[in-house]
Amino acid sequence: MSNQLTDQIESTDLTSDSGGGAAILLENVTKRYGNNKPAVDQLTLEIPAGKVVMFVGKSGCGKTTTLKLINRLIEPTEGRIIIGGEDVSDMNGDKLRRNIGYVIQSGGLLPHLTVGANIAIVPKMLKWDKARIAKRVDELLTMVSLDPETYRDRYPKELSGGQQQRIGVARALAADPPVLLMDEPFGAVDPITRQRLQDELINIQSELGKTIVCVTHDFDEAAKLGDWIAVFDEGARIVQYDTPERILGEPADDFVADFIGAGAGLKQLNLARVGDADLITPAFGRPGDDAAVILKEVERLGHDHVVILDNHNRVLSWPSRKQLRRMTTITHYREDDLPVVGLKSSLNDALDTMLVANSGAALVEGPRRKFLGIVNVETVMNAITELRSTTSDEDTPLGNNEGDIPEEVVARVGALDAPDTPATPED
Repeated sequence: MSNQLTDQIESTDLTSDSGGGAAILLENVTKRYGNNKPAVDQLTLEIPAGKVVMFVGKSGCGKTTTLKLINRLIEPTEGRIIIGGEDVSDMNGDKLRRNIGYVIQSGGLLPHLTVGANIAIVPKMLKWDKARIAKRVDELLTMVSLDPETYRDRYPKELSGGQQQRIGVARALAADPPVLLMDEPFGAVDPITRQRLQDELINIQSELGKTIVCVTHDFDEAAKLGDWIAVFDEGARIVQYDTPERILGEPADDFVADFIGAGAGLKQLNLARVGDADLITPAFGRPGDDAAVILKEVERLGHDHVVILDNHNRVLSWPSRKQLRRMTTITHYREDDLPVVGLKSSLNDALDTMLVANSGAALVEGPRRKFLGIVNVETVMNAITELRSTTSDEDTPLGNNEGDIPEEVVARVGALDAPDTPATPED
């Protein structure tokens, strides 16, 4: 079995006391290959517990190397790494990686194992009993919006690319690690699937509060997913480390402005969420309801459609008045390709979804696909009009290539005292 899978097991005490994530500090970390210029050069970077930090930058700038330094798939040449207040630089690398989820492109699933068996690899190695494993597998499948009864016994070859990626995320979360590392996780899927996977990750994070570090080449994706964005230049030199709002509104220099590209104002639509708009409460029904009664309620409200929900409050279908008139009883029919967005989807995604579906409205779902309401073009435009710039009251995380670590940062990450002898560059 590959190290990539076996290195995700065995819980320890790296979890933050404040939630599901652990604070991370890379302190004066350097990685050299031979006598070449450092791939990562004296990087000091604070990653707050329970936040999503996105690494962006041009190819070869050191962002993926930095990601792999965190779980020591790549060993640092100098410096140390602190996770949850513990210096893990000298910890056994296998033991460290057993506490860190790792997600790559296409999920990295084992083709000869079923979906359930892929997710269960880590719990089995932790010697969980069968009932606990089965419960965890079904829980995670539900969390990533896949029906356990339908997908538990399928093999990876029977899944779409998006479904494989969902299983990869579920497997990485199987042992409930405090830290999740993601290396271009959505780069191999089509744009529509990518948007849905991003929305699901946002929903999962709202439930679990993990510390997530994600590498991407797509600044729009970074702005949508990230609480903080680190923009790297060659050698993992931090050019700017800030909120998406401030990077878009106040790029540190021409390098950052060029990386963002044209249309920074339009990109800020990715920062406004569907939850900022006033959701419409529609008429709704359930399978077995009298269609004539439901139709009267739709007409009373002046709506054109009714939302049909299952017993978990998930959307089954969205029939029109015309379709209702042809029914006697509401059926359990599940309608595919509905215009659906998440509560934390961007307003830009909501507008795109409506345009693709040729619809003036979209259904809004929360965690585990629970239906929350409807958003339409008018409510989106009102939200954009009313939206005001807000400044985060959180302390900006530390990020530099000089090695200075203020005392307040030490307190935030629970870092140990500095080593007696500071790391010195190699000759």
